[in-house]
Amino acid sequence: MTGCWAYGSQGSIPTEVGSTQIKRHVRLKVASVRAVYPNYKHTAPSWRTHLWQIVVRIETDAGLVGWGFGGGGKSAVEIVNGHFAEILVGKSFDSVSDISDIWDYLYAESIPYGRKGIAIMALSGVDLALFDALGKAESVPVARLLNDTPRRQIRCYATGTDTDWYAERGFTAHKMPHRWAGDSSIETAVGVAEKMREVHGPDAEVMLDVYMSWDLAITLKMHDALKHIGLYWYEDILTPDDLAEIGSLRRKTRPVKMAGGEHEFTAHGFAEIARTKAYDIWQPDITWCGGITAGLRILEMAKAAKAEVVPHRGGEPWGLHLIAASDCEDFAEVLPGTRGAATDDLWIGAPEAVDGYIEPGDESGFGVEPNSDLL
Repeated sequence: MTGCWAYGSQGSIPTEVGSTQIKRHVRLKVASVRAVYPNYKHTAPSWRTHLWQIVVRIETDAGLVGWGFGGGGKSAVEIVNGHFAEILVGKSFDSVSDISDIWDYLYAESIPYGRKGIAIMALSGVDLALFDALGKAESVPVARLLNDTPRRQIRCYATGTDTDWYAERGFTAHKMPHRWAGDSSIETAVGVAEKMREVHGPDAEVMLDVYMSWDLAITLKMHDALKHIGLYWYEDILTPDDLAEIGSLRRKTRPVKMAGGEHEFTAHGFAEIARTKAYDIWQPDITWCGGITAGLRILEMAKAAKAEVVPHRGGEPWGLHLIAASDCEDFAEVLPGTRGAATDDLWIGAPEAVDGYIEPGDESGFGVEPNSDLL
């Protein structure tokens, strides 16, 4: 995909424009829209091979470039570079409200093939690129577009399998992926949960993400076997189509909380979560559910439903700025991988967790640019 755009200093104000000529509340106009699917080397061999994250680049008439991160892989690239680019170029914005209006426009125009899934994952990347551009125009981080006094430091939890390494790195909360694979899964789940509790200590939050692999009977069986651990939450026990069943189980697994929502889209989808009272903890993925715009709407809905919001992959810049500026819980997910494993370091300048905490940073926009070697 190299060559889809020239890479260099696009993430900052060009020298010929100059910072003195970029005024606060300047009216920006979208000049070009382009998405690319990075040359990943280390994605999991699953749907992620072809449908993982895309990079969205929006250039404005002021020369500013906004970078966004969306889902949906090669299919989402086609949506951004085709339909969205055709109808987005020429649109003007200078406020969060304007970006919200653009979101509504793109959503309405994509209803025949959208509403959920890949189309909204593509829209997420566009929304985030617009926020990045606006933050740069205003010379403030995205978090300060949303709140004059955002949080400076956010507590993290590590998701992955390398329990000892996470403890060495200072994490005091840990979520373990564990999928059902027959009755032997009970013993292995108890083993990994006991290990997390032993390593991280009695006060740590430890969680299980079972990735939609349980059913009602298995959930109750696993809950009975895991009671002595003191788990904080079970994540994605059933599919997003089983919200009523999850809501009925929620009352039977207390005090362990039910968490989910990473596979849901927009406030319209989360309205059904609210109606069924399926989850104690809502987990919208800001790069999938519709970006910051959808995240803000979901937060308002969660407040009315008295639910907590802990964004999926919230330690990435996109979710991190929303957490810092909003009523999200002070709890950001990071995925450190395993000790010594190779990774695709796509975003230059992305903050990293230190001693179990992470800081969004003071750079304008989201404060990151993509690694040209992966584009």
